[in-house]
Amino acid sequence: MASLLVIIFVVEIAVVVVNSIGATAINDLLWKFYSSTPMGTSKQVREQRELQKSYLTVRRDLNATSSQDEFAKWAKLRRQHDKMLEQLEKMKTGIDASRGSFDKTVTSARWLCTSGLRWFLPFWYSREPMFWLPHGWFPYYAEWLISFPRAPLGSVSVASWQLACRGVITLVADTTGAILKLVMDARQNAQAKQQKEAPMKASAAQSGGEKEGKKEL
Repeated sequence: MASLLVIIFVVEIAVVVVNSIGATAINDLLWKFYSSTPMGTSKQVREQRELQKSYLTVRRDLNATSSQDEFAKWAKLRRQHDKMLEQLEKMKTGIDASRGSFDKTVTSARWLCTSGLRWFLPFWYSREPMFWLPHGWFPYYAEWLISFPRAPLGSVSVASWQLACRGVITLVADTTGAILKLVMDARQNAQAKQQKEAPMKASAAQSGGEKEGKKEL
């Protein structure tokens, strides 16, 4: 069951990472990567950007052209402007639809690999012992709780191992976050102190220079 021990631990780490980063941020990052691949919408995005540049150029020329003095040129630019705008809207609709389908697929895959496994593993391996406790080290009620719900008495069940992994990972993550916050706060306080001391040192040096000048006089 060593492999199952590792799988459960990795799943719990993945859940903590997803919750810390955020599902939306992960989807955005994966979408950028997917869009840059040939399988993604890189071609559509590139065509959209090129069309948008042309559209902005035509729009600038249209605004600079008088509809009264240069009506023929203005009408031609207006038709190009409207046509490009319609094409941009269609491209945007297509890309948005692709993004929606991509988000649904990624969300489903992420749920299956994290929360889905989190529920499935304790159910499927509920009778499997992760490892055995030393005989006689724990009282009966403790062995019963640790083997809950259906693992052999005296062993550690999947559910108990899962809770232990979750607790340790959460503790380590919170401790690491607190340490990083303390370090960042200390740096910010040191920088603020230096910024406050710099004008005081400058004024002290200036006043010292003035006193020396008066003595020379």
